[in-house]
Amino acid sequence: MNFSIETTAEQVADTFASEITGKNGLFGSFSVPALTIVVLVTGTSLNGIGFETVRVLAKHANLVIITGYNKERLQLTEEAIKKELPSANIRQLRLDLSSLAAVRTAAAEVNAYPEPLHVLINNAVGTILPFAVSVDGFEKQMATGFIGPFLFTNLIAPKLLASRTSHSGYTPRVVFLSSCFHAVGSGVDFETFGLPMPEKYKAVFEPYYEVKSAAILAAIELGKRTEGRIVGYSVDPGVISTNINQKEENRVYFQEAGIVDEHGKPNLELGLFTWKTMGQGAATTVRAAFDPSLLAQPGAYLADCQVANEQVAPHSSNPENAKKLWDITETLLGQEFRF
Repeated sequence: MNFSIETTAEQVADTFASEITGKNGLFGSFSVPALTIVVLVTGTSLNGIGFETVRVLAKHANLVIITGYNKERLQLTEEAIKKELPSANIRQLRLDLSSLAAVRTAAAEVNAYPEPLHVLINNAVGTILPFAVSVDGFEKQMATGFIGPFLFTNLIAPKLLASRTSHSGYTPRVVFLSSCFHAVGSGVDFETFGLPMPEKYKAVFEPYYEVKSAAILAAIELGKRTEGRIVGYSVDPGVISTNINQKEENRVYFQEAGIVDEHGKPNLELGLFTWKTMGQGAATTVRAAFDPSLLAQPGAYLADCQVANEQVAPHSSNPENAKKLWDITETLLGQEFRF
C-alpha cells in the first residue's frame, strides 16, 4: 500500500505481517528454520504511542516484551492487550530509564532470556517537567530520554546480535523515537551534555528538543559502530494527544504554548499542527521496525510513514556530531561498547 500521514499502525503491521511473524521470505528459496520474532518496546503505558505499537505487533510477533517502571501500569497494559488478543505472548520487564543501576538490572534480565531479540523500539521519553536531576546526577530529561536508552541499547546488543547469528541474513533493528521539533532547537549542546543546567529551562522545551536531536544522531551512528550488523532508525511520530500532554503536571507547558486547551485536549483552533490519532502516530514506528526495503537506508529518519531525511536539521544529520555524541555518552557512562 501507499503509506502516508493517514496510514495507521494496524495497516502497516498487516502489510508487513509476514516480516513480523518471521515467515518473511528473507532467504529467498533457501530452506531455513522459521524466525520467531521477538520485539521489545519501552514506554508502553495505556494511552500512549508505545501501547498502540505493542497492540498491533502482538497480533503477529512471537513475543512482545513491554517495559515500564510501574508494575501496576505494566499489568494494565498486558491485561488490555490480552482482552483483545487472548493468545498474545506478552512479557513484562521493569525498566526505569532514569536510573543507570535500574537500566543495568533490566538489561541483565534481557540478556538472560533464552530467546534472541530482533527489534528494540526505544519509545519511552522523558516527561516535560520542571528542571530535575536524576539519581546519577544527570539532567533528568536527558537521562530518561537518551542516556538511559543509550545504555540499555548497548547492554542488550548481544541479544540483538544473537538474532543475526541464529538466522544468517537477518539484520536486527533499533528504532529511536524522535520528533520534528528537534529542528526547532539548536541540537545537542556538547559542552553541557547531560549536565544539570537549570538555565536551559528558561525555554522549557529546549531540553526536549535536545533529546530528540540525540535520538537521530544515535540512530545514524549505531549502524556504523556495529558495521551494519544492527541498523538504527529514528522516527517522528507526529503530533498526538497522549498521556504526556494530558497529565496535569505537564499540561501547563502545553497550554502556555497554545498546543492544548485548559482540559489538555488538542487546540485545533491554533492550526499549527495536523493532529494524528494514536494509530497514525505509531504507524511510522512499525514501518521503521519491519519494512525490508529500509535495510538499504540504514540510519534513516522517517516521518508520516515515509523516509524523510531531508527534514532532519543539519545539526542532527552531521555524522561528525553523531560520532561525537556517542563518544561523549560513553565517557559519561565510563564504559566503551565494542561489538
